[in-house]
Amino acid sequence: MSFIVTPRQFTQRAEFYHQLAQLTSAGIGILSALEQIKRNPPNRSFREPIQRLLDELAKGHTFAESLRQLGAWLPEFDIALIDAGERSGRLDICFRLLADYYNDRARIAKQVISQLIYPVGLIHFAAFVFMIVLPYAHSQFNDSLLWLFVKAALVLSPLYLVTILLIYATQSRHGEKWRARIESCICPIPILGTARHFLALARLAAALEALISAGVNIVQAWDLAATASGSPALRRTVENWKPQVEAGRTPAEIIRDCRIFPEMFANLYASGEVSGKLDETLRRLYAHYQEEGTRKLYAFAQWMPRLLYLLVAGIIAYKVVSFYLGYFQQINDMSHF
Repeated sequence: MSFIVTPRQFTQRAEFYHQLAQLTSAGIGILSALEQIKRNPPNRSFREPIQRLLDELAKGHTFAESLRQLGAWLPEFDIALIDAGERSGRLDICFRLLADYYNDRARIAKQVISQLIYPVGLIHFAAFVFMIVLPYAHSQFNDSLLWLFVKAALVLSPLYLVTILLIYATQSRHGEKWRARIESCICPIPILGTARHFLALARLAAALEALISAGVNIVQAWDLAATASGSPALRRTVENWKPQVEAGRTPAEIIRDCRIFPEMFANLYASGEVSGKLDETLRRLYAHYQEEGTRKLYAFAQWMPRLLYLLVAGIIAYKVVSFYLGYFQQINDMSHF
């Protein structure tokens, strides 16, 4: 298991789910589908966990139970969504949702990386000029170039460390307590917090529609769907509902009192519950929040590198002005002698 998940690994995971969706939707059983994928996996590293998965299935475990036996190979909310699909008999649909999810993550990660190349290059160019070239020239070429490079590297090292820690911290394979802390930090961030919340609502709606259509008990359906959403906040909120639902209150009544659910979600869910067309309503909610969440995530991926570029450009401009002010001050001081 790698320390950091890359866009290429997102793409490979999306391809794995895409192959499963194609094969299972064609009527091929999960065992045969996995055997075929093992022969032609998205990456050679998939062969060993797929074989372990086949071994667990041979012992009589369900697909979701078998995945849990593999440890942290897949994130918990992937397994929760697969569990919902398995219970509802809609595994192919859940595989397709996961394939689309990881394709989106791969595209956004690639977009962020490509747009960060210029500001990151600008940071290193500025460090080279202001921490190596100018001090070397100011010392009349007497300073050690090696020491100047080491100083520049030491100044930049916290940026590298913070970047690596941020990427690692936001990986989806961490436990729920860790993900809950990260979620609470991301929620206040404009655009990004809303995007993640909308995508979690979309996954919840998709899983809930599949479970309810399969006749799963409403309490269990909400519990499984909240886990499949990938949001610890949603899962905790729904878990606290159980006594109220078991006491006779409908989910629509409880949702109205929960600030974590947008007004549109609460209103449409209530309409679907009253009209008896909850499955259709949940499909509409999934489509809406998936589209809005993806759009906001793309917007954040576009603007974040631009803001970083403006910040770097501002720092460079300040350094240039400070350098010339100091230079002219030195000339002025010398003219007084």
